[in-house]
Amino acid sequence: MLTKQHLPNLVLDALRQLGGSGTVVEVTREVWLQNEPQLRASGDLFYTWQYDLRWAAQHLRNEGQLAPTSRGAASRWTLAI
Repeated sequence: MLTKQHLPNLVLDALRQLGGSGTVVEVTREVWLQNEPQLRASGDLFYTWQYDLRWAAQHLRNEGQLAPTSRGAASRWTLAI
């Protein structure tokens, strides 16, 4: 079962699969494709994971693991490593 604490690693894994960057939609799609069964079994997180994923990305930006991004759904999340 996944928890919110797993989400930053899921973001990083998805971005690596996408070659280092992706839009919010691309990242959430990749997370879903790689983790659907675990997300479905995650209780209440199943209903909030896409929202929580954005907070996980912000946490990664604050730690310097993701590059700063512009506002909006079309912005790209990019690994800073």
